[in-house]
Amino acid sequence: MSTLPKPFLSPEDYLKIERAAEYKSEYYGGEMFAMSGARRAHNLIAMNIGSGLHGQLRRRPCEVYPSDMRVLVSAIGLYTYPDVVVACGEPQFADGAMDTLVNPTLLVEVLSPSTEAYDRGRKFEQYRKIESLRQYLLVSSDRVSVELYTRQVSGLWLLSSAAEPDNEVVLDSIECRLRVGDIYEKVVFETEGN
Repeated sequence: MSTLPKPFLSPEDYLKIERAAEYKSEYYGGEMFAMSGARRAHNLIAMNIGSGLHGQLRRRPCEVYPSDMRVLVSAIGLYTYPDVVVACGEPQFADGAMDTLVNPTLLVEVLSPSTEAYDRGRKFEQYRKIESLRQYLLVSSDRVSVELYTRQVSGLWLLSSAAEPDNEVVLDSIECRLRVGDIYEKVVFETEGN
């Protein structure tokens, strides 16, 4: 039995389909990848981070976006939806629709068991190609664990981590701080088997 090859989808075709779709899909290498819904802990963590950053950035030249803001990694043609996005300065978009950001300063991914390896590995490798990106925040949804990667002047990325409720995550790129306990406010971790 033979399988037919998937037809190549151009970025323009992807955007046409995506903008009319009822659900979100990412795009890379001519293919669309449907995204699944997130669990309670994931949603709470993303909202806690987004609202914490919004409160600190309200009167500054930065904008905080939830997971509906598509980001384009122009260098490789990846269209993706990070959990939280911050753009400082003038936001730049791929086209006049203003729904595909190309110059994020900070990207946040809330890790789930099904995406953790990709978010830490290949996706981070792809994100590093965004020239404007200064920090990448990874937050676990199954335990208290926050990891922050910061681009150094040399181009190397420095890792710092926090795992205690009273620890603070210092986001120098946007001059904000997040207390770990606030990131995990109201989060109840699922026990194995649930």
